[in-house]
Amino acid sequence: MKSFLTLLLLSTLLFSANVKFEILGSGGPELDGRASTSYLLWIDDEAKLLVDMGSGSMLRFEESGAKLETLEATVLTHLHIDHSVDLPSFVKAGFFSSRSEPLEIIAPDGNELFPSIGEFLNNLFGKHGAYRYMNDVLSSQSDSFQIIPYRIKSDKIITKQYKDFTLTLIRVHHGIVPALALRIDVGSKSIVISGDTNDEDENLEKIAKNADLFIAHHAIPEHAEKFAKDLHMTPSIIANIAKKANVKKIILTHRMNRTRTHEVESLKIIKNIFKGEVIFAEDRMTFKF
Repeated sequence: MKSFLTLLLLSTLLFSANVKFEILGSGGPELDGRASTSYLLWIDDEAKLLVDMGSGSMLRFEESGAKLETLEATVLTHLHIDHSVDLPSFVKAGFFSSRSEPLEIIAPDGNELFPSIGEFLNNLFGKHGAYRYMNDVLSSQSDSFQIIPYRIKSDKIITKQYKDFTLTLIRVHHGIVPALALRIDVGSKSIVISGDTNDEDENLEKIAKNADLFIAHHAIPEHAEKFAKDLHMTPSIIANIAKKANVKKIILTHRMNRTRTHEVESLKIIKNIFKGEVIFAEDRMTFKF
């Protein structure tokens, strides 16, 4: 009986949590007036998970009132510049925060063109790295907090349990770039982030079932060239994934100059397939549960 009551109490706390998801950056790698890709999970008014750190994301993080001290983990869906370039800024800001707990940085494995997350951090902060004066952040003797690389090497679905949420990660096809998609579960609420992918391997459907929010990267129009289609989903692919997975709402982000002039067309294509709500993301847009 005692175990049952404890489980019931835990379940009640999770289901009653105040959950908010914020788009920190809704743009791409261009000069487009937006911060590049970045997302933030809030639980009970505390920032818990930071996903991607594109250019401008640290400023948006500050504007949101988020604190480094409350983060439980971070994810880099891949190591393109517009998803990772602000990482050193966040780490440097940690020196001036009161955070002392280590922070995990999850990212995909590397290949001949892209480093693994361990190599990436060593290239930045290692003894011969670009920011070698901050080498201590790679150790438990850090003057601020230690950053710990967590590399996703398996093609299988990986589940990681944190204090306030569950994270599910899967590798996805993004041309020659190692990349991840992820699902965040908080009690009965769920958010799926596609990251950059064309879903050639159909892995998104494996983690997107019945998601409340499907954060989809709308980086190319329907009739993009073959090279772009090897990297990104077209609007019809986004819509078909959402329909098959029975997601409740699509949020179109990673908006680029090449797609913004086609957004009316893209919306029409998606709505012909998917009957749920479709929203174009803006920086600092939030969704409450």
